Amino acid sequence: MNRTGSLYIEKTSFIHNLNGAVKLLLLICWTVFIFLFMDLRVFLSMIIIGFILLKMAQISFKKIKTLIWFVVIFTIFNSIFLLLITPEYGSELAGTYSTFFEIGNLNITYETLFFSLTLSLKYLSILPITLLFLFTTHPSEFASSLNKIGIPYKVAYAVNIALRYIPDVTDEMKNIINAQEARGVCFNKKDAGIFKRLKNYVTILIPLLISSLNRVEIVSNAMDLRGFGRYKKRTWYHQKTFSIIDFLFLMISFGMIIVGIYLKNTLLKNFWYPF
Repeated sequence: MNRTGSLYIEKTSFIHNLNGAVKLLLLICWTVFIFLFMDLRVFLSMIIIGFILLKMAQISFKKIKTLIWFVVIFTIFNSIFLLLITPEYGSELAGTYSTFFEIGNLNITYETLFFSLTLSLKYLSILPITLLFLFTTHPSEFASSLNKIGIPYKVAYAVNIALRYIPDVTDEMKNIINAQEARGVCFNKKDAGIFKRLKNYVTILIPLLISSLNRVEIVSNAMDLRGFGRYKKRTWYHQKTFSIIDFLFLMISFGMIIVGIYLKNTLLKNFWYPF
């Protein structure tokens, strides 16, 4: 987080200089491209490309490791849940049946294991471009870009506030956890088991919700006092014009969708299982 109150990290890379609306469109097209397929090769390629872009944007791993670990842990739990609920679904997609583990009525196949791995990489392949968008896009500049392409400025400003609000919620949650720890509630793995800690984390939800609602009311009152929404148009402090590189990335974004549809209808129609 920086002085803007957002996740934006100020650097001088060409990705930082891209128009915010272009980066949003790239994120959308990237996500659509990913969801067209169920092919591990595609997802591995997109993960590599995504992290290369993060490297080019000069975003250090230290800045993003918390978000990466959160998504990885969520993906692991999702895969385990998938294996328990639909242990033979991968076999139905692959058309083959090879038992990996059997206990009682639960029969997990190799095909389902590969399907779980593929699905996990599918989610992870969206992560780099999402991080790129969050950490290289100034909230105000992004809002002005949205307004410039025709999005109502009220909607654009709502997006601006949402981006700024992410780190505020994180800081508020840390403060609540510190207050609860001062009262003897355990959140450290050395002091309590995982189930006890999960139960304790529930206790921070209500204070966090109340704090968030109070913050919303304060922002809403401040905007009303300044006459926000009175006029049909407004000016922006942060505003960028479209450059040649912006148009280049626009073509890349649309080209990604065209190539994705072509591959989906020709070479990569179904779930890829190489064994």
